Formats: sequence, structure tokens, C-alpha cells
Amino acid sequence: MTSPLAEETIWLNKNICEEAERLYYESQAKMDGVAVATAGASSDVLNRLQSLELENADLKKAVGDLRSHISSLELRLKNLEIKPAPAASKGTPAASPAAPQPAKPAKKQDDDDDDVDLFGSDSEEEDDAAKKIREQRLAEYAARKSKKPVLIAKSNIILDVKPWDDETDMAAMEKVVRAIEMDGLVWGASKLVPLAFGIKKLQISCVVEDDKVSVDLLQETIEEHEDYVQSVDIAAFNKV
Repeated sequence: MTSPLAEETIWLNKNICEEAERLYYESQAKMDGVAVATAGASSDVLNRLQSLELENADLKKAVGDLRSHISSLELRLKNLEIKPAPAASKGTPAASPAAPQPAKPAKKQDDDDDDVDLFGSDSEEEDDAAKKIREQRLAEYAARKSKKPVLIAKSNIILDVKPWDDETDMAAMEKVVRAIEMDGLVWGASKLVPLAFGIKKLQISCVVEDDKVSVDLLQETIEEHEDYVQSVDIAAFNKV
């Protein structure tokens, strides 16, 4: 029996051959018409006609090749239809389906119970050894951690210390401010900044340890010098 794919291939090749043949005859007719219409034309037109003739000859050759190929395919299909399919040998038994493999029996629970040590002597020794190793590692970690330097949080603060008027002795004001001492307090640079109406304020920086020095307490301590200080404001506050 001819396969559908083979029949479709032959049908397609036949259509291609017929279409090529149609194109060939149309081209030939056009060439004849052009030859008649261009009788006595220039050499350029004649050259174009010669080129069309060459193309027409190539097309004719392609049509011939397609026809030969279709004939060969039809002959092969006829031979396949005539040749009988090979029959199974009588002496050869048909392959029997593979016998299902028997399922492996599940392992008995008793086997698992045999592996359990009811006394647990080995496990207790292992637990003691693991406990000692864990405690030793924890002690080593604590020792290493204690040797690391502790990071101290610090802040850089700029204070604006304002006097009562322009007659305030600013040098004396700065002296009493720097005289304030606290654990974790370090005074820095200072300068006089014009405020208004000839009055200047003392702008002084300091570095404090956050855990030791309270900024509010520092402001209150400076403001206790009422002979010089009217108020204290924070101009800048940055973590170091």
C-alpha cells in the first residue's frame, strides 16, 4: 500500500512540473510576441531577447528533470506495492511479555529493633564527649570576644553659647565653659561669631562619649554660669 506521504510527494512534484511547464510556454509565447513587436529594434533589445531565450532553455531543462524524477518515484512506489511484507518465521517464537518482578518484601520491624541499644552506654559516652567539646568551644569564643576592643559611641557637638549683651567678657565666658569637666568630655576648637547689634556668641565644639555624657546635662551645667551665659543651643550634632 502506498504511504500518504509518498502520494503527497508525487502529487506535489507533479504540480511543480505542470506549473514550470506552464511558465515555460507563457515565456515562449511572450518571446514570440516580443520578437514580432521588436523586429528591426536596436541591439540592446536583441541582447535582452537572447537572455530570455537562455532563461527559457534553463526552464525547459528544469521541467525535464522534474519529469524524470517523478517517473523514478512512481517506479519505486510500484516496486514497493508489489514486494510482500516479510512474514514472521515459524520456528521463531513470539517475544513473550516480561514477567513482572516480584516486589521486595518490606524489612521487618524486628530488624530495626535489633539495632537499638537498650542500655545506651555508647550514646551516653558520645553525649558527654560532645558536651565537653561544645563547652570548650564556647569558652574559646568568649575569650576571643573579650579580647576584641569595644566600640565606643561618640558624638561631635557644636554649641552656641550666647551672652547677655555686648559688654560680656567673652574670654572669661570661654574660660568658665572649658573649666567644665566630665568623664567622656573633650573640648575642641572655638570662635566668636557675630550675633546682632555688636553682640557675639561663643561657638565651641566638643566630643562626648554617648554612654557617659548627657547633652542636656552639659547644657544645663554651662547655663549655671549666669554671670556670662544667657542660653546654650546645639548648632550641630554628628556621630563620630
